[in-house]
Amino acid sequence: MEFIKRVIHALTVLHPTHPMFVHFPIALTGAAFLFILLAYWRKSASLEQTAFANIALASIATIAAGITGYLDNIKNYVGEAPNASTKIILAITLFILTSGISIVRYRNPDLFKKANPILYMASYGVSFGIALVLAFLGGVILYGF
Repeated sequence: MEFIKRVIHALTVLHPTHPMFVHFPIALTGAAFLFILLAYWRKSASLEQTAFANIALASIATIAAGITGYLDNIKNYVGEAPNASTKIILAITLFILTSGISIVRYRNPDLFKKANPILYMASYGVSFGIALVLAFLGGVILYGF
């Protein structure tokens, strides 16, 4: 029992929580972009649904990563982490974009077939690009540039 208490204490008090959550938006936007490209190539509705599920989960994961990043910035850097304001703006943009894609796609299940698929796929690519820039800026905070 003591070991479990120490693990919980380490995860919630000692270690920053942001690194535990930050990988989810990166992976989910990347997977969504991959699946939407495969859906276009294979003309597959199930691959497009998988892309949609990933981008919807990415919007939720972005909230968790953003909140933990903001709290870790306050706790570990007294609000002065390098590029913090840029990261906040990009994280909000990523959330708006992934949520917008998810809401529009949810309301229009045949969006991939009826609308411009290139624009739809590009929005997934932009989401992944923003997540990669956020990842790079997070590396700058830890390792410098």
